[in-house]
Amino acid sequence: MIHVQNLSYTYPDGTKALEGVSFSINTGCKAAILGPNGAGKSTLIRLLNGTMVGEGQIVIDSVEISKKTISELHQKVGVVFQNPDDQLFCPTIFEDVAFGPLNLGLSEREISMRVNEALQEVGLTGYEQRSSFHLSFGERKSACLATVLAMKPLIYIFDEPSSNLDPFHRRRIIEFIQRLDKTVLVATHDLDLVLDTCTDILLLNRGQLVTRGDLDMLKDRTLLQQNNLELPFRYQK
Repeated sequence: MIHVQNLSYTYPDGTKALEGVSFSINTGCKAAILGPNGAGKSTLIRLLNGTMVGEGQIVIDSVEISKKTISELHQKVGVVFQNPDDQLFCPTIFEDVAFGPLNLGLSEREISMRVNEALQEVGLTGYEQRSSFHLSFGERKSACLATVLAMKPLIYIFDEPSSNLDPFHRRRIIEFIQRLDKTVLVATHDLDLVLDTCTDILLLNRGQLVTRGDLDMLKDRTLLQQNNLELPFRYQK
């Protein structure tokens, strides 16, 4: 589903964010992207959804990312950003969720159906005419999720999905990821969330892929500490 080969990115100020990163993600896999601040996680997400273009190759669902394929890519990859303000910008929640399907050229009936289904899935039925500015942070994160759901992508990417969430909304996002039968990437510092949602791990540090493995990596105190991460709470004694 996702194939990345020798991917690199350097910011205009000369900062190397990624260098020679290569990996593949199979269809239906749920993988976590881990690493300390500055590891390159957010840059990788932006490259995967076409927001930025780096050096190397990215192939998603047999389509190589390029300027010519960006619109096709946006139909395949849905990103739930860390900050809801980066994703919600319309006067009402209905319009926010309808924005993506509208740009796909769908009929008014299909758009309305997708919006209603997405809002029901995230527990926001009845919020259609409300402004995102009047919602709690957790509700805004749920609305962001609905905007992606309405696009029906093949791949879901979550950037720090549990950041700043109260326990109720954190549990809801975990349960949602568990229910998804799609390919999922989760970039996070919340290693307990990873234990509940993912099967594979990509560990980044200083722009390079340090290693890849399964959830047993999260029991390796030495490996985690070498990469400025801590054991999940459930493994701490």
